[in-house]
Amino acid sequence: MKYIYIFFVTIAFTLGGNACAQSLSLERLEQDFLSSNYLLIAAKYNIAEAQANVVQKKLWPNPSFSVGEVNLWANANSESLPPLLGKYGRHQQVSLELEQLLETAGKRSKRVTVAKLQQQMALTEFEALVRELKKELRQTYYHALILRRNQKQLDQVFKLFEQLTSQYAEQARLQNVSHADYQRVQAELINLKGERATLEADITLTLHTLRTLTQREDIIIEGLEDGKVFESPRARLPDGIENQALESNIRLLQRQIDVEIAEGELTLEKANAKPDVTLQLGYDRGGSIMQDFIGLGLSMDLPIFNRNKGNILSAKQNVSTNRANQASAKWELRSNLRKNQEQLSSYENILSGIPPTSTDELQATVEKYKNHLLRQQITLIEFVDFIQALRDANLTILTVWENYNNTFEELQYLVGNDF
Repeated sequence: MKYIYIFFVTIAFTLGGNACAQSLSLERLEQDFLSSNYLLIAAKYNIAEAQANVVQKKLWPNPSFSVGEVNLWANANSESLPPLLGKYGRHQQVSLELEQLLETAGKRSKRVTVAKLQQQMALTEFEALVRELKKELRQTYYHALILRRNQKQLDQVFKLFEQLTSQYAEQARLQNVSHADYQRVQAELINLKGERATLEADITLTLHTLRTLTQREDIIIEGLEDGKVFESPRARLPDGIENQALESNIRLLQRQIDVEIAEGELTLEKANAKPDVTLQLGYDRGGSIMQDFIGLGLSMDLPIFNRNKGNILSAKQNVSTNRANQASAKWELRSNLRKNQEQLSSYENILSGIPPTSTDELQATVEKYKNHLLRQQITLIEFVDFIQALRDANLTILTVWENYNNTFEELQYLVGNDF
C-alpha cells in the first residue's frame, strides 16, 4: 500500500518534468482566443446592430405631403383664376396638404429607453459568450494537461509490458514459465494498446477543441505549458465572494436587464393607450370660396373602443415573469456558489494531504517488483494487480486535480471575475 501511494503521487506531480521545451501557455491561448474566435467576431456585429437600433428609435417620424384635387381640364362653368405661369393656370385647381405626427405621453423617449436596454443586453450577451468560451478554453486546457500526464504514465507501463511479453515469450519457449502466464502478460499488453487508442482519441478531440477556440492549427499536446495548474491548491478565493457574484454574475445581470426591459415595455404600452396627434397644414386653390386658401387642422384617435388593455395586461404579466426568473437566478447562483465552494474545499483537502515523493523512488519501486516477478518471488497475478493499482491511483489523483481546477474556473465564471 505504501508503494501505491508513492507511485500515484509521483505520477501526478513529476512525470511531466522531462518533457520537451514548452511553448504555449494558457495566457497566450487566451489572447489568440479573444482576437481570432469567429463567434466573438460575429457577436460584435450584434452589438453594432443594437447601437444602430438606438439611433433609429431617436428619430422623429417623417412628415407626409400630399397633392390632390388636380383637374386635368376645365368645364364650362369653371371660374377664371389668376394664371400660375404665363397664361397657364386660369382654370387650374389644386390642393396641397402637409401632415406631421406628434406622439404623446413620451412614446419616443420610452422606445429609446427600451432600445438602450436592448443594446445593454447585447453587450452582456457578448460578455457572457466571452466568459463561457473562456471557461471552456481553460477547462479544455486543463484536461489536455491531464491527458498528457496520463499518456506518459501509460507509455511507461506499456513499455514495461512490452519487455515482459518478450521475456515471457522466450521463457515459455524454454518451458521456464507456463504458456498461460505468457498469455496473461500478452493479454494485459493488448488491453494497454486499447487504452492507448482511447487516450489518443481523447487527445485528438481535446486538441481539436483548443484549435477551434483559438483558431490555431499548431497546437500539439507536447507544446502546452503546465503553468500553475498543478501548484499547491491553497485557497485563492477572495473575501465576500457571494456579494461579488450578486454584483457581477452575468446571468443575474441579464435577468435584471430583462426586468428593466419588461418594465420599459409596460410603460410604453401604457403610453400607447393615449392617442397621438396629427398636425395638418393645407393649401387649396380654387376649391372653396377663397381662391387661395391656407388652413390648419388637427386629428387624433378617440380611445373609446381600444384602450390597449390587452397589451398592457400582457406587459404586466411579462414583468412578473421576469421578476420571478430574476429571483430564481439569484437563488440558483447562491446554491451553485455554496456547492462549488464545498467541492473545492474537499478537493483541496485531498490534494494537500498528498506527501511529495521522487521519480527515482517510483522507478526503483517498479523495478524492484519487476525483479521479484522475474525471480518468481511474487506471482504474475500479484504483479499485474500491483501495476493496475498504481495506475488506478494515478488516474484518481489526476481526476482530483482536474476536478479541482474545473471547479475553480466554475467559481470564477459564477462570480464574473478572475480571482
